[in-house]
Amino acid sequence: MNWDILLQTLLSGILIGMVYALVAVGLSIIYGVMEIVNFAHGEFLMFGMYSSFWLFTLFALDPLLTLPLSALFLFALGALVYRFTIKRIASAPMVSQIFATFGLMILFRGVAQFLWKPDFRTVENSLVSGNIVVSGLYFGIPHLVAAVGAVLATGGVWWFINRTRLGAALEATAQDKEAAQLMGIPSHWMFALAWGLGAACAGVAGVLLSTFFPIFPEVGATFSLIAFVVVALGGFGNVTGAFWAGIIVGVVEVLGGFLIGPEYKLAIVLTLFLLVIIVRPQGLMGRAE
Repeated sequence: MNWDILLQTLLSGILIGMVYALVAVGLSIIYGVMEIVNFAHGEFLMFGMYSSFWLFTLFALDPLLTLPLSALFLFALGALVYRFTIKRIASAPMVSQIFATFGLMILFRGVAQFLWKPDFRTVENSLVSGNIVVSGLYFGIPHLVAAVGAVLATGGVWWFINRTRLGAALEATAQDKEAAQLMGIPSHWMFALAWGLGAACAGVAGVLLSTFFPIFPEVGATFSLIAFVVVALGGFGNVTGAFWAGIIVGVVEVLGGFLIGPEYKLAIVLTLFLLVIIVRPQGLMGRAE
């Protein structure tokens, strides 16, 4: 076995795993606060990628420069989705919530196909194009920047939740909505904040991915599926767990594709998901009920 190639593969898994972690953090925030599974989460990532592409194509603005704008756009979209859709079914049975977010997923994909056609698009010649070599290991600059950006964004979310009063209010609402309301914390505002943050996390991940990943209406499907695996592995509602689980899933996916075959990568990830559900349903860092 060529150990240099194995090490290169391992590092690639860590880099993409950091991006997976950011996508999963957004999904975990929404579930942790409202206990609603958002099947449309991948579509927020897709809109983030398209916002990056069109700002680059129409105005020659590099994705890294438009990252704050895309984050704000996705935050607003997430808050609006809560206001006009999720708020109406927040107290409905779980099956109604599942059908609502699944319907949103289909709607968003249909809108993307109608507006931009099912063509594959790419952002070419951005500021982060090219490769670097460190100790004989090759790093794609877009992949490296995406990983660093994902870590910074995840760290920012962690800091917001654990070090600010608004984050404490969000955490309190996640722990006990009724008790938080008695303390004067408006739950509906916290729910809107959770959806905004969740969508912004996915959108930022989409912008970071747009520098090296093809953009098309169904692009969110695979990342959404992997995000569910990451959240289940790290523990539903646990931001720290989602971060470490994202890296684990990235490494397992890439190493599994290298050792067994690239066509089996997703199957290996789903097998990991089933093992976690069977052996430790609460996830690696989740609390047992």
